[in-house]
Amino acid sequence: MNISDLIIYNKTMTKREAAYVDYPSNLSTELCGYLSEKGIGKLYCHQAEMFEKAMEGNNIVITTSTASGKTLSFLLPVIQEILSNPLARAIFIYPTKALASDQYRAILPYLEYFGDNRISAGVYDGDTTVNERSRIRKSANIILTNPEMINAAFLPNHSKFGFDFIFSNLKYVVIDELHTYRGAFGSHLANVFRRLGRVCRYYNSSPKYLCSSATIANPVKLAEEICGQKFIRVSKDGSPAPQKKYMLVQPPKIMGNDKKYYGQVQSTSVAADLLPDLVENDNSFIAFAKSRRNVEVVLKESRDKLETENFFGGSLKDKISGYRGGYTPIERKEIENKMITGVLRGLVSTNALELGIDIGKIDTTVIIGYPGTKASFWQQSGRAGRSGSESTNYLILDNLPFDQYIAINPDWLFESGSENAVIDKNNLLIELAHIRAAAAEIPLTLDDISIFPDLGETIPVLIRASELTNQSGKFAWSGNFFPAGDFSLRNIDKARYKLINKDNNKEITEMDEMQAFREVHNGAIYMHDGVQYQVIKLDLESRTAFAIPSNGNYYTMPGGITNIRIIQGSKDMEYKRTKVTFGDVNVDEIVYMYKKLQFHNHQNLGFEQLEKPLSKDYDTESTWIRIPDNVVTVYRRLLQESQNGMIIRNNHFEGVCFAIKNAAMMATMTEQEDIGVVMSNNAIEIRENYDEEVYMFIYDKYVGGLGYAEKVFDLTEQIVEDAIKMVGGCKCENGCAACIGDYQLDKSMVLWGLKNLLEEIEAPKDIKLVQYAPSTFIKKPFKFEELQGKWKEFCEYMQENGDAFAKFLSTIPEVEIDNRTLTLVLNNAFYREWVMEESNKKSIINIISFHTDAPVGIELRVRLEETDEDRKNIKNKLQRRYEDLTE
Repeated sequence: MNISDLIIYNKTMTKREAAYVDYPSNLSTELCGYLSEKGIGKLYCHQAEMFEKAMEGNNIVITTSTASGKTLSFLLPVIQEILSNPLARAIFIYPTKALASDQYRAILPYLEYFGDNRISAGVYDGDTTVNERSRIRKSANIILTNPEMINAAFLPNHSKFGFDFIFSNLKYVVIDELHTYRGAFGSHLANVFRRLGRVCRYYNSSPKYLCSSATIANPVKLAEEICGQKFIRVSKDGSPAPQKKYMLVQPPKIMGNDKKYYGQVQSTSVAADLLPDLVENDNSFIAFAKSRRNVEVVLKESRDKLETENFFGGSLKDKISGYRGGYTPIERKEIENKMITGVLRGLVSTNALELGIDIGKIDTTVIIGYPGTKASFWQQSGRAGRSGSESTNYLILDNLPFDQYIAINPDWLFESGSENAVIDKNNLLIELAHIRAAAAEIPLTLDDISIFPDLGETIPVLIRASELTNQSGKFAWSGNFFPAGDFSLRNIDKARYKLINKDNNKEITEMDEMQAFREVHNGAIYMHDGVQYQVIKLDLESRTAFAIPSNGNYYTMPGGITNIRIIQGSKDMEYKRTKVTFGDVNVDEIVYMYKKLQFHNHQNLGFEQLEKPLSKDYDTESTWIRIPDNVVTVYRRLLQESQNGMIIRNNHFEGVCFAIKNAAMMATMTEQEDIGVVMSNNAIEIRENYDEEVYMFIYDKYVGGLGYAEKVFDLTEQIVEDAIKMVGGCKCENGCAACIGDYQLDKSMVLWGLKNLLEEIEAPKDIKLVQYAPSTFIKKPFKFEELQGKWKEFCEYMQENGDAFAKFLSTIPEVEIDNRTLTLVLNNAFYREWVMEESNKKSIINIISFHTDAPVGIELRVRLEETDEDRKNIKNKLQRRYEDLTE
């Protein structure tokens, strides 16, 4: 295929001249001498500004473009401090070990010029040898590390091994790639810095913070949230920029014999056609793929074409290499050196190269599928042209919502504002983990309430758990293990599940419980390191899933019911035809089935039901939007039952949720598993005169919430408008996987529903009614209000289905229904305590909810009728017998 025929949009950014300024007057003579010797006669204006602002004692976040000399911006104030105060210490924090090692190489010229007796540095991470760690703690002025080491090594050992000297003399903390710290990771890091501040105050130090960030909407707010300090921003970019060309590439359509549109050619196939041309034309490039598997696919197909289509293919084939996680550090270093020296012309990489590791001069980037955020797009395309030469950047669009939205609205990518990076450092579970860690570092005092808002509620709980003791008004850690090592900075849920390759008994990965229920249930296809695995067993007791390698042509998506109960709203607003509320909700996720979707075109290959549903409930935050009555009425009339009466089809509510979710992800820098979007269960209620209001919930898929849903509340207008543009601008005829999530729903109806949030519009005529439009909703076999009269029949059904507790429930002679309350009539007092135990009670409620149309928030009660004299006699005999045995 000819790439020029597939380009749908061109944009050229003109060359930008450098804005130079003289050395600041307060820059030391020694540093001026170093810069002059290196041929740096003047500074970019942002470098000088950052130095001067740092000298004034400000905390600074710099947001200039890639390759703009931000490393020098950090180093000038830090090294000036070290040269004047040899005891001074600075900690440079990077999100990955590879980036820390690369940045250490950028510092080496300073070390060589000034000598070890003036300035010393080192990388302190999990790969650092014992001797090197000792040297760094003792003598390094600049320590390059990562958040995990600060959390689990520096802070817990602050009084040992020389860390006390580091904290006593800490002058600067540098945080590179600040924009990567969002969601759970950023929320954890903010609490790490809360603890860091406590330790620094203990040693009477007050370091200043210097941060760098890619272009996001809220860099100052993010820096202040994470570091707990006031910040100023340096944004005027004084670095030169060469002319940059951007080209959006739309892969060809796939048309069936019936002339219907069935998606588009894979973006990886288009890339595999483009890369050989770049090699043959002697371009130096990086191609960014979104997964390790895609890296290997593009690499192999590109090499095959170089070998078969070019006379010199045997040699040119070796001019391209892969670069990703899974390669050894030695392999990666060899590849980097080959790129720098020109042995290689191009790399196919994951986002491992997005963060600025030095691989020499690049003139072209190929981004295979929109990477998910503008920050990543600009970071990836910014890898080309760093040497000052012109660059060309290709974005090959996937058949996915973000990509196709960009196809119809490229100005969104190039001209509109960036996304917001969102964290919530007051998430209760995250805060609790760090309060425990902080207590083990330095006993908690009343002053710590200003650091941890929920300290007053937390301390009594930890005392009852024997993890804290009161020592004259201070609360010290008394637990018997290491609290800072008890959690991951990149997750919230402490319940961890492992996935094991059954063929070799090796661990593939681990994940939290909610993710496990969605991704490693029985029958699920899990993809890791370019390999597909099929899960053959999920053991809930050992929290272990077992899988075998698979070569199927499909992936799986979980299906189930999400029951959401509103706890309380904290703020609301009227918006056009609807009302929008933000607040706390309880989410009960029940996974009971999964669907198989074909790779690349996302066609639905069918459903499989799990033997037993998987359920987890948690409190979180949500924004909910009331769906206008006319939309509810029309959509309900479109609902269809399957032949067996079990599945509701043609559910256009799902299309609206799909569009809103993707628009919300665009606005909040979130990924698929960060937020959920569902309708209230009464949306698909088919009964007449059902007049309860229907809501669409956009909620955080994290216990306690992480701030995403609140940002959705703030950006409701933008999200709704983007959803309308995404659906209305899609080039498909009637609806596809990219715009409404499924080929079988009617796009015009989904678009109509979205527009009715803004204004009342008459429903379209001649709408498409497809008999087999899939849905993950299953019609319940029993009505909740009829259980009292059909209890025996209901229990028999559960036993046939193999449900847990079915046999026990079958021994209960009767139940009573009163509104939302189900009362079990028991004949044994012990059963009352057993049933009302929290986990058993929850399990029984889940079973009732799963098989009936029970309303959200049903209550379970018990009533005791112990009238059976024989049972009383048995109990008395057992008690006497037990007493005889123990005498």
